[in-house]
Amino acid sequence: MKLGLGTAALGRPQYINVRQEDCDNLDLAAFRKHSFSVLEDAYNSGIRYFDTAPGYGLAEELVLEWLQTKNDKTIEIATKWGYTYTANFDANATVHEVKEHSLSKLNEQWKFSKQLLPYLKVYQIHSATLETGVLENKQVLEQLAFLKKEHNLKIGLTTTGTNQVEVIKKALEVFVDGKQLFDLFQVTYNFLDQSLKEISDELLNQDKSIVIKEALANGRVFKNENYPHYDKMYTTLENLAKKHKVGVDAISLKYCEQTITNSIVLSGASNSEQLKENLKLNSFMLSKEEIEILNSLKISTDSYWTERKKLQWN
Repeated sequence: MKLGLGTAALGRPQYINVRQEDCDNLDLAAFRKHSFSVLEDAYNSGIRYFDTAPGYGLAEELVLEWLQTKNDKTIEIATKWGYTYTANFDANATVHEVKEHSLSKLNEQWKFSKQLLPYLKVYQIHSATLETGVLENKQVLEQLAFLKKEHNLKIGLTTTGTNQVEVIKKALEVFVDGKQLFDLFQVTYNFLDQSLKEISDELLNQDKSIVIKEALANGRVFKNENYPHYDKMYTTLENLAKKHKVGVDAISLKYCEQTITNSIVLSGASNSEQLKENLKLNSFMLSKEEIEILNSLKISTDSYWTERKKLQWN
């Protein structure tokens, strides 16, 4: 199963996205129960890779609670450190999360995250950038190397923004005690931002794992009258969806799976219906010609991320 489940939309009622409809997530008990059932449905449909983070509100806690009901060594949990969720489930919060790549934040968040062992297989820097200096922070890197050895973890990082490739290249040069530190890269990739292709072969040659996030471009792949500049993309996707008898989401996920070989593609489904639609990516293959058509939808990374920054929490 090449599909994994990201839990950002399951752990907090608001998420950066282009939503198709309003939804009321203010009843926390109902929200928890709902998210728990999505985890269960994902597991029952064959998904074994689950990605979470303390920055995703209740997500880590929910995953931990859900794991108590399981006894299956094939489950792999990936979590992260570096973001603190601050909105406290207030839809009108001005700040939803705060980033901090310090050793004290790493140690503080590890205290909770380590409870996910032995299912925890991947530990990542959440949104590593050149600006925070985390890839040069000797104490942080040494502590990550220690956790890697101590708990047999893959150490990874997630990337966001126009210079994802630059961050990955720098990370590949990080060695602790003569050994490369990073094993896994979770990267934003879809047919609008294809920058990952510049370095994906290099990562695979070095035996690194690739996890793809934001395959649906935060909802921008769905028809939306606020984005008339994507009319060509909407028509292309609708035609392909019709032809393969699936939704636009499955086309987008399949594109990622077929163009970045051996990757895990994350579903960001916030309910079981979306998950079911996402899973249809297993029912068809895109032809070479269809992939070329989707390749042609690429936009500049600057345009992609400028637009991404304007998306609202909702």
